[in-house]
Amino acid sequence: MAAASDQLPAVPGEAVDRRRSLGWALRQLWRRKLALAGVLIVLVVVACALLAPVLAPHDPTDQQVALRLLPPFWMEGAHPEYPLGTDHLGRDILSRLIYGSRVSLVVGFSAVVIAGGIGTLAGLAAGHFGGLLDDVVGRLGDVQLAFPFTLLAIVVMAVLGSGMGKTIAVLGITGWVLYYRVLRAEVLSLREREFILASRALGNPEWRTLSRHLFPNVAGTLVVLATLEVPRVIITESALTFLGLGIQPPTVTWGGMLADARNYITTHWWVATFPGLALQLTVLGLNLTGDFLRELLDPRLNV
Repeated sequence: MAAASDQLPAVPGEAVDRRRSLGWALRQLWRRKLALAGVLIVLVVVACALLAPVLAPHDPTDQQVALRLLPPFWMEGAHPEYPLGTDHLGRDILSRLIYGSRVSLVVGFSAVVIAGGIGTLAGLAAGHFGGLLDDVVGRLGDVQLAFPFTLLAIVVMAVLGSGMGKTIAVLGITGWVLYYRVLRAEVLSLREREFILASRALGNPEWRTLSRHLFPNVAGTLVVLATLEVPRVIITESALTFLGLGIQPPTVTWGGMLADARNYITTHWWVATFPGLALQLTVLGLNLTGDFLRELLDPRLNV
């Protein structure tokens, strides 16, 4: 049994040990400059979110109407205490960007945890047991995929109302289908492998086969999926907030900053440019990190 259960799909033993080495992973990261840039961007955003009270020079909700629409530090008329300028209510843009990173990361990772949890359980169960359970879950997924994801989220938010908790719940519950489909396909390719058959032959209960043998072999795929889904969730949250259906003021969000800046794009470009750049760089960093993890964890890729 030990020999059978130790088998991993299509990966020689020496390669598996090498892939599990943290030093080897860091060397691969150093060799891939784009991936390194992505990881650094993510680390900066995470640091801003964790250290927002320390890094932010001002209260992000503090209004100084007399100082409204100040330009960035390199333009004429700038104020030294507001390096990226102020918005139409005199609020410090830099401070709002730093605090906005908190909301984006919390919503992104929380929604992915919910969607990943539901999709993983559904994919493992449907792929392993098959039959009626697979048919029912598959039809539920087909029904949900019949609606565009963003449109479905907008409809649900319009019915349930806005708020951070509701936004996380809606994005999490509506995002499970991708995880289900990918992990179900992985389980279908693994359930007839020798180590699964050996586990059944020894009389192990189904939950043990799922948790000890199937799940570890799809965990890498799950991690990559989750990493690539976080940027999509962040963009969707920003879009919902921009439309007024997501997180409401006074909570600071990048989507809310873009919504507030709609009327000033042509006259005071920095009010919309900086939150847009923050959103773009964060999504880019997460995507580059996800691509690197896919190469690192996929044994079929020669990295």
